[in-house]
Amino acid sequence: MLNPKDLSLLEKRGITEKEINAQVARFKKGFEPLKLANAATVGNGIVSIDDSRIDELITSYESAEVSVLKFVPASGAASRMFKNLFALLDLDDQDYLENDTTKQFFNGISNFAFCDDLEDAFNTRYEESFEESVKKKDKKIISSLLLDGGLAYGSLPKGLLKFHRYEDHLRTPAHEHISEGLAYATKAGNVNIHFTVSPDHQRKFENHIEKLLSSLQLDAHINITYSTQKTSTDTIAVDVGNNVFRDDEGNLLFRPAGHGALLENLGQLDADIVFIKNIDNVVPDRIKFETIKYKKVLAGILLIYQSRAFELLRSVERGEKIKDEGIVLLREMGMDGLLSEEQIIDKLNRPIRVCGMVKNEGEPGGGPFWVNSDKNLTLQIVESAQVDTNDSDQESIFVKSTHFNPVDLVCGLKDYKGNPFDLLKFRDDDTGFITEKSYQGRKLKAMELPGLWNGSMADWNTIFVEVPLITFNPVKTVMDLLKENHQ
Repeated sequence: MLNPKDLSLLEKRGITEKEINAQVARFKKGFEPLKLANAATVGNGIVSIDDSRIDELITSYESAEVSVLKFVPASGAASRMFKNLFALLDLDDQDYLENDTTKQFFNGISNFAFCDDLEDAFNTRYEESFEESVKKKDKKIISSLLLDGGLAYGSLPKGLLKFHRYEDHLRTPAHEHISEGLAYATKAGNVNIHFTVSPDHQRKFENHIEKLLSSLQLDAHINITYSTQKTSTDTIAVDVGNNVFRDDEGNLLFRPAGHGALLENLGQLDADIVFIKNIDNVVPDRIKFETIKYKKVLAGILLIYQSRAFELLRSVERGEKIKDEGIVLLREMGMDGLLSEEQIIDKLNRPIRVCGMVKNEGEPGGGPFWVNSDKNLTLQIVESAQVDTNDSDQESIFVKSTHFNPVDLVCGLKDYKGNPFDLLKFRDDDTGFITEKSYQGRKLKAMELPGLWNGSMADWNTIFVEVPLITFNPVKTVMDLLKENHQ
């Protein structure tokens, strides 16, 4: 299947022939759907925090002497955010002018934080009046926003786009994440924030953040670090017959394996507590209060459960039996079933994640479910692609989900002795995705690794906590920036 040129390429990428063979075998076999037992709901897998406990949990976190890091996956380009605008450029004039996206974009154009930059970019390229071109809904406005020669927003990462307008400055998502980090991730006068970025954009991030930090007068010391998705985590593409896909020059084609590939990046970070949040889920300072409060609440819950697990594990070292207490604690941390004392000890000594869950109001995203796993039930974040919706029983369970995960996690990555866990040992390799794509007009199949907060954390101890919907304000399309919470 592989020739000497292929093997040389694999060596450069840090991928073995055995791994390629395993991936091709997986394409042929596919991934078995998860078996849902029931939807996790408030009182049955999702914890609702009483207001009387809020201050206690926040104090628990704020007083803890732990190292903290904020982890922000920021690798992706913003091309999907502008998908509808790109589509407008291919329409004929009549369809373009009558399109709802055209009307919405130009009606709200002055409310975008990037509007002044867009006007400058337009005026640099064209002699027409920007104001008159906006009135005419000129396509050149859109091309000036998206393409090279203008702002090139269509190829930049989301983290570097102008999202929010303040009285005296504009902010990118990277800026907003730093603002958030200062509010809830400061420990001993230090704030540690880690961005995962693409190699093509890392220097742009560094320049942007260096300039930003030099302009801010801060009491805390901010330490910004970066990593990139490793080429060794890329997966091979295959054709529709499950043979390795080759381009016109006969070279193997690899594709990034989704955010699950960032598990290695996460595992190399040195911190007791890690906050995880997507790059585009940010809001202006005026409504950050609830976000900041509940980040601290989730961290306080993590520390309480971590302390309980650690104490039981220390009891084992003293020769004490912990079966009854261990079963109760594991049930609270997302595992329900009949376990031996040895199994209980093993399951307690795992990474812990506390995941915020918001009420589902139609947004796409992974939902919380109890899943059948090795004769036990475990709490998992499940995507629709992981469920056999042709099975009426599974479909009926899936649609009963009341909440979904907005990628709002607080994680404990060290064991009770302070040693970091090997996170790859707690990943379920049977929970990846296979999708259909194309390359230069040719169909292919691509594979994603188990998602970072799905299968990559499948064997973690898990607590789901209901958080207010106001803490979830993603920008999936450029039109989301026109919503009230982003103005």
